[in-house]
Amino acid sequence: MLERLRLILQLFSVKDIRNGVLGASVVLGGLGLAFLTLYAHRSGDVRLAGIAATASLVFVLLIIIFVIPPLARSASAEASQLNLPFEFTTGGAVFVGLLVIVAFAAWNTGNNLLFLVLSFITGALVTGFIVGNFCLRKLDVKMRFPDTIFAGEETPILVSLHNRKRLFPAFSVTAEVRGRNRTRSAFASEIERLLPKRLAKRFTEPPLVKYTLDYFVHIPRRDYIENKVEHIFPRRGRFLIKDFELSTKFPFAFFRHRRRLPAQKAEIYIFPKLEPLELEMIDIPVETGRLASRKRGAGQDLLSLRDYKPLDDLRYIDWKATARSGGVMVREFAAEDEKRVSVIFDTRMVRSRRETQRSLRKRIADEKDQNRFTETEKRFENAASKAASLLTHFSEDQSEIRLVVDGRKREFGVGKETLHKFMRELSTIDPSYVGNFDRSVLDEQFAEVFNDERNSHIFFITALPSGDIPPEIFNRSVVVQY
Repeated sequence: MLERLRLILQLFSVKDIRNGVLGASVVLGGLGLAFLTLYAHRSGDVRLAGIAATASLVFVLLIIIFVIPPLARSASAEASQLNLPFEFTTGGAVFVGLLVIVAFAAWNTGNNLLFLVLSFITGALVTGFIVGNFCLRKLDVKMRFPDTIFAGEETPILVSLHNRKRLFPAFSVTAEVRGRNRTRSAFASEIERLLPKRLAKRFTEPPLVKYTLDYFVHIPRRDYIENKVEHIFPRRGRFLIKDFELSTKFPFAFFRHRRRLPAQKAEIYIFPKLEPLELEMIDIPVETGRLASRKRGAGQDLLSLRDYKPLDDLRYIDWKATARSGGVMVREFAAEDEKRVSVIFDTRMVRSRRETQRSLRKRIADEKDQNRFTETEKRFENAASKAASLLTHFSEDQSEIRLVVDGRKREFGVGKETLHKFMRELSTIDPSYVGNFDRSVLDEQFAEVFNDERNSHIFFITALPSGDIPPEIFNRSVVVQY
């Protein structure tokens, strides 16, 4: 029970607990002073009422400083996930504050000039709201992306914006695409064991990720603009497109108007980054022809003898067999094995001591931050890049390739379709964290693969220390450690 409570507390940082306790104390103290002021006023104790009122103002100031900013940040984060049609910009909030001040001054003094200024401010706000909202109407956005996208590399994306309005153009429109990088958090099972289902869903649901596509200054009426933009995805993965978001601050930047457009259900796979391979790793004599196939070909091993047929090569006539049989006999040879390469990926990893001590909340925050990699994640990303680079190199060499992840075998294949299938798998795999490396797991998962005689060469990518890798694996494969 105590261990479970300790893990639950890890979901809340010290800063959250401190702000919660401080905020509750300040609010309760302010309410208490308010009731004390009311009591002193009714009882006629002017001195006590003055002291309580002054203390109440101090508590109001503390609430403004310590309570409202965290609540505003949380509300802003929640609002960004909602489908709100508009939001105030900083300039718009200042302008509304100015409107309130001028309105109070005009009502209090009755000055006609202040009423004139108030009319101008109100008209500017109303005009900005109406024009900005109208600017986003009847706009359609489309996005086209290439079949292969690699992490860390510039990807050309075609973005087109179509204005279907008959009379009016559109100005200053930003197009964004929204989606999720995964369907649920990698720590979902761990959180669901600690919290009730409804509360756990709040922590396990991945956040919506936005990618800015392009900024369009002017879209003519009944016309469209198509731009080619270069975008860099920071890490490999799968991006599930949810919808598009168009936004504008036109004309006065008092409001940021937004409009969500549904998108066709699509997935973008970001392949691991390709890295140059060491020459010693790929400059190896792959053992082609080590095994004889049971089909005819141009190999060196004899498959069978048969009667001579017209157009047979005379060099293949077996004269000894011809003399014994009395008829002309021809030798048939077995085809040699084609070049085959297996890339075995062992995803088991042991977290560093520093990462083990990180709280569950910090690990969830690291998962949400797409531009930040932990030490273990950097090692695993490097391993995925090496696996992708090996598969790409041998696929371009017209070799038969296959990927084996944690003992899950795939069939050999040739060509781009096979390569992309394996690259998509590499895009979505996660490390399997273990307390220590178990030799029996290695024997159980990979023994059949290492003993498969169809392999001409094997690359074994693992985080195992050299001392824990059996000598027969070193003899049978090229070991790549990460």
